[in-house]
Amino acid sequence: MSAGVMLKVWLYAYSIDVTSSRRLEQRIRGDLGFRLLSAGLKPDHWTLNQFRRKHRRALNDVFTQVLEAAREMGLGKLRRVAIDSTWVAANASPDRRDTIEQLRRERWRLRSRIRRWQQRCDRQDEEETPPDAMAVPRQWRRRLKEIPKQLKQLRKSGQKRGSRTDPESRYVKKRGGFVLGYVADVAMSDDHMIVAQRVHQGVNDHGSLAVMTERVEHECGERPKAVLADSGYHSLKPVAEVEAKGIEAWVPDRLLARELAGKGDVPEMNARQQRRSPGLKERRERLRGPTGREMYTRRKALVELAFGVLKQPRGMRQFRCRGLEAVSTEWSLATTAFNLTRIYNCRKVQP
Repeated sequence: MSAGVMLKVWLYAYSIDVTSSRRLEQRIRGDLGFRLLSAGLKPDHWTLNQFRRKHRRALNDVFTQVLEAAREMGLGKLRRVAIDSTWVAANASPDRRDTIEQLRRERWRLRSRIRRWQQRCDRQDEEETPPDAMAVPRQWRRRLKEIPKQLKQLRKSGQKRGSRTDPESRYVKKRGGFVLGYVADVAMSDDHMIVAQRVHQGVNDHGSLAVMTERVEHECGERPKAVLADSGYHSLKPVAEVEAKGIEAWVPDRLLARELAGKGDVPEMNARQQRRSPGLKERRERLRGPTGREMYTRRKALVELAFGVLKQPRGMRQFRCRGLEAVSTEWSLATTAFNLTRIYNCRKVQP
């Protein structure tokens, strides 16, 4: 099966909540739409999954190509762009996890076992040693080599625990306990086109505003005139970086967000607070105005639509693959399928 046919099959699959390669194999054998797209061929789930794994960079490039086609049609306008993130669960067991202390104890126990085994072998003659006696220590030594890598990843992540099933996923505290997964960002234009997307491992959005704004410029070849984001993206340095490029940043801080939501007024800033947070008072006054309130309301109407469609009817509540690179490819396929559906709907309503 050619790469073009496989791409069509996967994009159609992600547009109708078929994200599993095994489910896709079944649908290709029984669904007329999939049989038409696959040109009558019937690839197995291993072949389908290998395509998604092998062509990760090319699949990410398809998102850019579809976006370029949309902009040629007059879609994806950058007058204002809403940025937001959502938490997508990882394909990993929450019970198979390790902490730094657990990994250290396991390393100590393995070293003790290996040392005792070596002492026992030294006391025995070669004829008395069972033929398969070396098999068990090989497993111990293999595991002993894996533990330093896990410790390094866990220290680098800054978290207290890590998943053994998907070490690159991260724990975040949600309602009901800790959830294992990744953070998925999107930037949506005023006409409901996703103009930038990414998956990352951060546990908050403080540094994502400038990164996503740069991605919008990279994908579209043009800077947005204004970016809208919630209070989770507010941080003085990233906001200042965005505004230094001539882009309006409509991003409230947490106190102002409560005020805009009708949960109480923000007290006036004293001179010391103004020195520590330069420009914050002016931004608050601008967001309190009618234009700022309209921008804050518009953000929800833009970006929440994408998350509602991707996570509910299209099943992107949990990734199927493991590892940051693999789940980034999945998110790219899902957002590309979203944009293709949007292009089709816009063409359909045109006279």
